[in-house]
Amino acid sequence: MKLAARLSLAVLLVAFLLAPFLVHPGLVFIAGFAMIQIVFALSWNLLFSYAGLVSFGHAAFFGIGAYVSAVALRYGWHINFLLIPPISAVLGAAAAFLVAIVVLRRANGIQFSVLTLALSQLVVVLIGYSEYLGHDEGISAIPRPVINLGIATLDLNNPLASYYFVIVIGLIAIALIWLVVHGPIGRTMQAVRIDPERAAFVGIDVWRLRVVAFTLSGGFAALAGSLLAPWAQIVHPDYVNWLASAQPLFATLLGGAGFFWGPVVGVLGLAWLNYAMRTFVGLSEIMIGASLLVVVLLAPQGILGALRDAVRRRRGKVAGEHR
Repeated sequence: MKLAARLSLAVLLVAFLLAPFLVHPGLVFIAGFAMIQIVFALSWNLLFSYAGLVSFGHAAFFGIGAYVSAVALRYGWHINFLLIPPISAVLGAAAAFLVAIVVLRRANGIQFSVLTLALSQLVVVLIGYSEYLGHDEGISAIPRPVINLGIATLDLNNPLASYYFVIVIGLIAIALIWLVVHGPIGRTMQAVRIDPERAAFVGIDVWRLRVVAFTLSGGFAALAGSLLAPWAQIVHPDYVNWLASAQPLFATLLGGAGFFWGPVVGVLGLAWLNYAMRTFVGLSEIMIGASLLVVVLLAPQGILGALRDAVRRRRGKVAGEHR
C-alpha cells in the first residue's frame, strides 16, 4: 500500500476514533451508521469486484443479521450479545450458501441478479406477515445490552461504549474482508471474474468458488446487519428491500468498484451528501441522484479512479518537464 493511501487510512481511522470528542451527537450517530454501511458495502463488493457477480437482493442477508440481533435484544434471549454478531454471520452465510447452490446452478449474469432481487422482496413479504418480527412496522424500542466480558462489563446504554462497540466490530470485519480478498481465495476469485472459461480450463471449479464467494459475502452482510439493532434501536423492512440493496451498489460505483477501499469512500460520500442535503425537503433524493450521475459520467471508475488518473497525469507531466 502506497504512503498516501496509508496516511489517508490513518486519518480516517483517527477521525472515527475521535468523532465523539469532536462533533455533536447527531454526527456521531451518522458515523456509527456509516461504519455499518461500510461493512455492508465491502461485503457486496467482495461479490462484485472479486467474483464478478451482481446481487440486487443483498439486503436480505443484511436483514437476517439485523432481525436476529433485534429479536435477541427485544425478546430477551439469554445469550451474551458479544456472540450475536458471529451467530448472525453464520446464519447469513448459511442462508447465502443455500441460495447459491440453487441459483448459481441455473443462472448467471442478469438472471442471477434478478433472482437475488426476487429473494430480497420475498423476505420483505415474509416479514410483513410475521407478528414476531413486527409486520411492516418492524421492531422498535430495542434495548441496548450490557455485555459481560468476564473481567468487566460493557454497558451499551452508554453512548460512547455503544459507538466504540460498533467501530471495533466494524474494523474487525473490514480486516477479515481484507484478508479474504488479498489471500489465495481472493486471487482465485479475480481470475474467475476476469476469464471464467480460462479459469475452468486450468482446473478451477468456477461454480464452487462462486458459491464460496456468495457465502462469505452473505455472512459479512449479516454481520453488518447485526450491529444495526443496538445502534439504531429500530429495525424495519425498509432495511431489507431492493432500495436497501441498491445502497452498497451506489457506494461502490461512487467510490470506485476496482478498489478495495472504493466502497468506503462511496459510503462516506453518500453520508456527506445526505447530511448536506438534509434541509432540502423533497429534493434531497433528486439532488443526491444527480450528484451520483455526474460522478459516474465524469469518473466511470469512481472517485478513487479519478484520483489515480489525476496522480498519473501529474507524474507524467513532471517526468516530461525533467527530460
